[in-house]
Amino acid sequence: MTIDWSWIGDHTDDLTTLTFSHLQAALAAVFFGLLISLPLAVVAHRVRPLRGFLLGLSNVLFTIPSIAIFVLLLPVSGLTRTTTVIGLTIYSLVVLLRNTVEGLDSVPAKTKEAAKAMGTRPLRTLLTVELPLALPVIMAGVRIATVMSISLVSVATYIGDGGLGQLFTDGFQRNFPTPVIAGVVLTLLLALVADALLVAIQYVLTPWTRRRA
Repeated sequence: MTIDWSWIGDHTDDLTTLTFSHLQAALAAVFFGLLISLPLAVVAHRVRPLRGFLLGLSNVLFTIPSIAIFVLLLPVSGLTRTTTVIGLTIYSLVVLLRNTVEGLDSVPAKTKEAAKAMGTRPLRTLLTVELPLALPVIMAGVRIATVMSISLVSVATYIGDGGLGQLFTDGFQRNFPTPVIAGVVLTLLLALVADALLVAIQYVLTPWTRRRA
């Protein structure tokens, strides 16, 4: 298998556009996944009877094949970027919801009791005590969801919006391996760079974990 380097040089602009499009879809899914999972995780953490239902529902949604989700969404959102983002958001929920619940569970009860004894209201305790202490576990979920979303964007090629996945289709249809290899390499690089940036963000946001170490 040989790489046609001249093809890569001639398609630099296309590769750049597809890479940004790929990253945009993945990050949008993780963003909306966080917006949905954070309040649901608080409910699951505080209302125990709903915990099993919410976590179970996210697990069930995760078992649906990605292509099937995109096909089911087509009558609603059509062949658009919205369909891709909704589908990827659904998949991100299983990781983000579970990690956020586990992060909130990991906050020591004595810490919450101390905040309550100081007269801190529940919402303020959640925002200033529980969520910051749960951040390392939540960020672990964000990292997994981001890498997972970057890898799944390519599946959306079947509905005409797959970012770098379009290179796979192009390469396979023409029996031309260079676009396929370029797509694989760029997807891997995106995942590695995104994960490294999230590790750096977590490092900055959680200074107490370094002092503890």
